[in-house]
Parts: sequence; C-alpha cells; structure tokens
Amino acid sequence: MLTGEQLAGLIVAMFWAILVSFLAYVLLKLARLLTEATKTVAELGDRTAPLLDDMAGTVERANEQLDRVDVITKNMGSVSQNAAAVSTTVTSIVGGPLVKAAAFSYGVRKAIGSRGHGNQDGKR
Repeated sequence: MLTGEQLAGLIVAMFWAILVSFLAYVLLKLARLLTEATKTVAELGDRTAPLLDDMAGTVERANEQLDRVDVITKNMGSVSQNAAAVSTTVTSIVGGPLVKAAAFSYGVRKAIGSRGHGNQDGKR
C-alpha cells in the first residue's frame, strides 16, 4: 500500500502528465494552424503577383483613355470658341442689314397703313 507522500507524489505526477499531454496537443494544433497559415500566405503571394500585373495594365489603359479624353475636351473647347466666333461674325454681318430691312419694312407698312386709313376716314 502507498503512503500519503507517495500518493501525493503520484497525484502530482499524473497532473503533470495530463498537463504536458494537453500542452503537447495544443502545440500540435498550433503547428498545424501555422502550417496552414503559411500555405495560405504562400498561395496568396502566388496569386497576388499576377493580380498586381493585371491591375498595372488596367491603370495604364485607363491613363491612355484619360489622355484621349483630355485631347477630345481640348478640341471641343476649340470648337465651341470657333462656333462662338462664327456666331458673332454672322450676327454682325447679317444682323445689321436684317435689322435695317425689318425697320424699313415696318416703316413702309406703317406708311401704307396710315395712308389707307386716312382715305377711308376722309380726313386728308
């Protein structure tokens, strides 16, 4: 039969054996987790390089398109300035004589109208 000291030593030894087994189990799980994390990071690194290359190409094409849009915008600014200049020129060339012709025709209509009204009323 075991003495009290031997029984206490056996209990402590069993506790330490269980504790060491539990810690070994936790360390094995942690090692597996780290292995999986390492694999995932490696796969992510392998996938990231082509993705970054694709993104760089996309950004380059977007910059080319923006350059084209910039050229188009500048050309549209020139077109609008030219249209404004043409409009001003047409207004000055046609507008002056057209206003004079309209005023003349208004004056003629007014003169004819007043002459016709004068004869009907018998005032002249």
